[in-house]
Amino acid sequence: MPDLALTYTGAVRVLRSVFLLAIVVLLIPREAVAQDPYKALDLIRPARLQAAKELGVPSLNGKVLRLADYKGKVVFVNFWATWCPPCKEEMPAMERLYQRYKDKGLVVVAVSVDSEGGPIVVPFVKEHKLTFPIGLDQKMAVADRYGVRALPTSFLVNKTGTLVALALGPREWDGQAGQALIESLLK
Repeated sequence: MPDLALTYTGAVRVLRSVFLLAIVVLLIPREAVAQDPYKALDLIRPARLQAAKELGVPSLNGKVLRLADYKGKVVFVNFWATWCPPCKEEMPAMERLYQRYKDKGLVVVAVSVDSEGGPIVVPFVKEHKLTFPIGLDQKMAVADRYGVRALPTSFLVNKTGTLVALALGPREWDGQAGQALIESLLK
């Protein structure tokens, strides 16, 4: 039987550490987040800059979404699925980010990898009031070309079509770091 005093002491230490970490995070100056939003968002930056791979996925309205059509804009490409809880978690933040910066040159392209395609994606988009372009990659051909291995996965492409960062998992895209990142890319 474990020593309850030791177990209690260990738990108190863990809670104290978490509390101290929370205080440190709250005390980080806002300028630090603005200075390095890539770090604040825990983004992966490519070792060498390269052109983003072409998309070429059908949209919900039948048009083909191509990365080349957004030249001169910052493009946020997100791979997701309707059955993915972390995807659902970040969608509202993506929508708010899109609404804030769409008139300044940001395009969000959310590529669904749901095998059922439009019949399952359309109700999801309506329910969550998403207004950014939605692509369908039912066979995951584009997701494979992009090397997607987890959902959600997001790629940030600058105005010249260069891949500048990727995120594995959900993020608070409309938070201070997300806004600082998009603003830096829009300059």
